[in-house]
Amino acid sequence: MHVSDYELFAVPPRWLLLRLETSDGLVGWGEPIVQGRLETVRAAVEELVDVYLLGEDPLRTEEHWRTMYQGGYFRGGPILMSALAGIDQALWDIKGRHYGAPVHELLGGHVRDRVMVHQWIGGEDPAEIAEEAIKRRNQGYRALKLNATAEFAPLEPPAGVETARKRVATVREAVGDDLHLGIDFHGRVSKPMAMRLVEALEPYEPMFVDQPVLPEHTEKLGSIADRTTVPIATGERFYSRYDFKPLLVDDAVSVLQPDVSHVGGITELRKLMTMAEAFDVAVIPHCPLSPIAFAANLQAVFTSHNAVMQEQDLSLHDPSESTGLAYLEDPDTFTFEDGYVERPTGPGLGIDVDEEYVREQSRLDVNWYNPLWYHDDGRVAEW
Repeated sequence: MHVSDYELFAVPPRWLLLRLETSDGLVGWGEPIVQGRLETVRAAVEELVDVYLLGEDPLRTEEHWRTMYQGGYFRGGPILMSALAGIDQALWDIKGRHYGAPVHELLGGHVRDRVMVHQWIGGEDPAEIAEEAIKRRNQGYRALKLNATAEFAPLEPPAGVETARKRVATVREAVGDDLHLGIDFHGRVSKPMAMRLVEALEPYEPMFVDQPVLPEHTEKLGSIADRTTVPIATGERFYSRYDFKPLLVDDAVSVLQPDVSHVGGITELRKLMTMAEAFDVAVIPHCPLSPIAFAANLQAVFTSHNAVMQEQDLSLHDPSESTGLAYLEDPDTFTFEDGYVERPTGPGLGIDVDEEYVREQSRLDVNWYNPLWYHDDGRVAEW
């Protein structure tokens, strides 16, 4: 058996899906994507598959990962690691289907029967965000994540901090203390303002503060962590265990949030989780992506004690309203109850992609770029 063919599909809203096929007809799916850089990643996937993978035995997942990573003198970064991630997911999907087992069983077996998921809630007006939070709570979610602020100046007056505080305070008051609330700074806050904002939000006991500063200023995370009881999280813009290593050694974070479609796939995510466990650091994988990436995350999560929760943006509570779950032959594949998702038991990633629907959606124009925000004086702001 060898890898014989592949196809890439750009589909709404902003996803790139990889279909990998073997000589005996097995098909595996993966999601290699950097949102807003879809065509760039497409080229990287084509190069990696054409140069390293066609004609090779798909079951040698570790060897292929190392060859595609180490085979190039220049390595790492968002484009190459995201391309590698989608290929790795598809190879694991094929491997699981070959052996008739879910990937998590091939990784050592499951350590839990279900995992909590969190849902993102948006909006700008505090009352509207609180209303959305109540709605999600009533739909069964036990954990929510919201943005702390929109664009945020490098030096904000007290009113800017107060606006963010009021947003979080209103939501906490609306849903009570039984729900987890993750607060995402999204890298929008400067180093001088990050500590002030964390201190303002501390009374509302966030589950974590995510990306309090940009990855370019990682050295600041330790000092923020030392001055607050709020768990500090980061990770969606880190691309390998080597990027995460300094955070663990410096005791700078309490929660890692790697993305299986950016961090080199299931192979690297599993290793990163094990590395984090040695430092007593929790893992909550980032995943605002399709059910393929979500399923790939779950395979690693169910093998890891310290993977305590999983992000999703698929409206798991009601598959009939979910645009993302429509890409599956059975939108009810993921069993959601009481804020948790049950362990998948199907072979490979545990999902069956509706290939006809994927091909239909790929005929649409998919050309998404993240919005450009500006400060009042015309300077580009962090989105």
